[in-house]
Amino acid sequence: MTGIVNALSVDVEDYFQVSAFSDVVAYEAWEGFERRVETNTRRLLELFDRAGVKATFFVLGWIAERHPALVRDLHACGHEVASHGYAHRMLDGMSRREFREEIRQQKALLETLIQAPVIGYRAPSFSITTRTLWALEVLAEEGFVYDSSIFPVHHDRYGIPSAPRFPYDVRYGGLTLREFPMSTLSWRRGMNIPFGGGGYLRVFPLWVTDRGIRHLNRTGHPAMVYVHPWEIDPDQPRLNGPWLSRFRHYRNLDVTYRRLEALLDRYAWDSIRNVLDLGRPPVSEHRVHPGDPSDSLAELQGARCQPAERP
Repeated sequence: MTGIVNALSVDVEDYFQVSAFSDVVAYEAWEGFERRVETNTRRLLELFDRAGVKATFFVLGWIAERHPALVRDLHACGHEVASHGYAHRMLDGMSRREFREEIRQQKALLETLIQAPVIGYRAPSFSITTRTLWALEVLAEEGFVYDSSIFPVHHDRYGIPSAPRFPYDVRYGGLTLREFPMSTLSWRRGMNIPFGGGGYLRVFPLWVTDRGIRHLNRTGHPAMVYVHPWEIDPDQPRLNGPWLSRFRHYRNLDVTYRRLEALLDRYAWDSIRNVLDLGRPPVSEHRVHPGDPSDSLAELQGARCQPAERP
């Protein structure tokens, strides 16, 4: 409709690896669960192929080690392979050193499998918040070109409500990292309404996502839609977690596939790498100087945006 190409992304993790159930499913127990991630991811591959679209697949290292052929096939089919960390650990439970070691090893693993650079990262459960902004600097130092982890919303588990809503640059001396945040609509009193991915795609009526994408595209901005392979699998085994976690995880699993089909038919889609390369320049940037005493880039919370220079 508008010529805007939107970003399509998949967080490749299995149903028992989600943060919502981390209190009832220990990492050490993962090997004992039925793995359904490859079958579900290949269903998404078939759907995208029929629609003629490409996507970014943020792959867990734990998955890549056990399903290397899947990772190679994602790349061979023309999709972007990006990093989702190794064991789906929230960043606020990791030190800077632990994070650096994990992403360095996981990046090398993916690049060995696909024989191509891995330039994108998404934190498990969008856990780059004001407490973990140091992770952006580490990503830039480790050779990542973009991050897609920041959700500019209020939420009990993640979010930086005052972060910019559209792609922008974060700079550290001579290093630059592009941030592609999750999609939101601006509401009254500066409140942002999330849409278009995960539980928001499943719980809200489809028209909410449809109108959100339409509005962003009409104002010249690409939307970001994300999904997990387990979200198209209503027959997955049920886990006994807190009621809110069960609601968020299991609500409307039977509608995700059909809603994706509808969205793929209505709008233009591509991988994050391609959308950032071919789309608009960043609308804002944050300059961070070496030796920042906060050492956490806290300026991003409530920071004033400056117009970014065109490349």
